[in-house]
This record gives sequence, structure tokens and C-alpha cells, in this order.
Amino acid sequence: MAYRHAGVPSDPAVLLVHGYPESSYMWHIALPALADAGWRALAPDLPGYGDSEPDASGQGSGTWERHIQALERFVDELELAPVALVTHDWGVPIGLCWACDHPGAASALVISDGGFFSDRRWHGLANVMRTPGEGEKLIRAYTREGFAAAMQAVSSGMSDAAIAEYWKAFADDKRRLAQLELYRSGDFDKLVPYEGRLAALDVPALIVWGEQDRFAGVAMAHRFHEELPGSELAIVDGAGHFVWDDEPERAARTLVDFLERRLPPQTAG
Repeated sequence: MAYRHAGVPSDPAVLLVHGYPESSYMWHIALPALADAGWRALAPDLPGYGDSEPDASGQGSGTWERHIQALERFVDELELAPVALVTHDWGVPIGLCWACDHPGAASALVISDGGFFSDRRWHGLANVMRTPGEGEKLIRAYTREGFAAAMQAVSSGMSDAAIAEYWKAFADDKRRLAQLELYRSGDFDKLVPYEGRLAALDVPALIVWGEQDRFAGVAMAHRFHEELPGSELAIVDGAGHFVWDDEPERAARTLVDFLERRLPPQTAG
């Protein structure tokens, strides 16, 4: 997978996993901030997003499970573990499943604007994408102008540069249809076996959430905070679902401050 990185290879690693429909670009402010604080920061483009090619294995290659496997290969190939794991949106269930499946691989957790609860319900847009026929009609109808308008309607910080990067996920039909595979594989009952396992990792945790999130409401942030003993909660006022685009400097400062206090670089490796 393609990835962005900053910092010295010998420094302890921070792994940042993007959400939908974004790419590693969403971390472009956080990466140098982490490097300046003594971390090696790495942010992959999940298959089919950013500069990563889609999974070439055929039908089912865009599923939730395949993204977890891709993340596992990325960590193994670069020998990154243990990592401080930072997640957003779809990166939350992808990254947290990986962390729970590999106890000890994550030395800290940062969770933002995404769910990991088996009783969650999908929002309206996701339900359309999960519906055969309707999802194909929607995903094939997107133009760059329409995509930009939709993203900027829900994010005050969605720049032209961000739109250009995130539009790469719509470059061809294979990438577009893989997005439907992701959502159609997103059955929340798959998380039943993970209940209680996140807290059992017993690592420092930070929840960063956009106060005005329309897709994953702030009540979910409070639930994470309640279920993870000793966790910290940062609600970013004025930000929506795309908190790392809406308030990138503030979110990056919150992340670095948390890691410096709870997992100093000299003790993290």
C-alpha cells in the first residue's frame, strides 16, 4: 500500500488509519506534528483509496475483512508493532479489530468519529450504499463537482486539495464498487465477539470527536469514554464528522499532547 510518513525510522511508531471516503491525506497536519515530537508517523492509503491500487483478488476484495488483512500486512511488512494506533471513521472498526486480534500490537488507542458497537445502526447514506441497485446508482452518479459539494456541505475544512486527494477513490468503476463492498460487509453483529476486548487491551486511550458529527453522534464518543477505563475525551467544538479536516491543527495538538503525557516516545518502543 502507498503511505505517507514523517519522522525517524528508529523512533516509536504511530499508525494512522483513515476513514471513508478519505485517504492518508487527512493526516497531513498530524504527521509532521508527530515527527517533531519524536515519533515515526505512518499513514497508509487503504486499498482503492488515495494512491493505493484496489485489491486485485476479485469479488469481495473491498470488504471490511480484507481491509483488516491489508492493515495487518502493512504492519508486518514494515515491522512496526507495537504502534500507537490512531483511527477515524471506517478506520475505527478496521483498526480496532486488528488491535483486538493482536493483543500487544497497539500501545495506545486514539478513536475519532467511528463506531465499534454491535448495537449501532447505519445512517441514511450508508443504508443506500448497502442496498443492491440503489448503491450502484448512487456511486456511479458521482461527479467531481457533486462530490466536492457533498463533502463541503458536511465539512467546514474540506479544502480543494483534500477534495482532489479523496476523489481518487472514485477514479474508476472498480474503486467505486469496492466502496459498496465495504459498506455491505459492515454488519454490526460481527462486533459481538469483540465486546469487552477493547477495554481488555488495557492501554492508554483518547477519544477525539467533532461536536457536530452528523454521522456518528457525540453520544458515541461518551460511550467509548465510559467503556474504556482511564480514557481521555476531547470534544472539538465547531468540528463535524471530518474533525481532522475541520480542525487539523487543534486535533493534532490534542493527539501529540496525549501521547507525550501517556506514552512518552522514550518509553514507547
